[in-house]
Amino acid sequence: MSKNNITVPEAKAALDRFKMQAASEVGVTLNQNGYNGNLTSKQAGSIGGQMVKKMIESYENSIKNQ
Repeated sequence: MSKNNITVPEAKAALDRFKMQAASEVGVTLNQNGYNGNLTSKQAGSIGGQMVKKMIESYENSIKNQ
């Protein structure tokens, strides 16, 4: 069983776009076919870190605007 199951399958396309945007922002090129086993740990971590940063910014903006 994979730990990377998407809780809301309908969100997969949006998550993929989000991942591609985060990768672009940190200067990493991802393959469109889904396999990116050639990435270094540093590159993968940079993408994940950028995604978390964007999610935190989004949450902070949402609570600020309430």
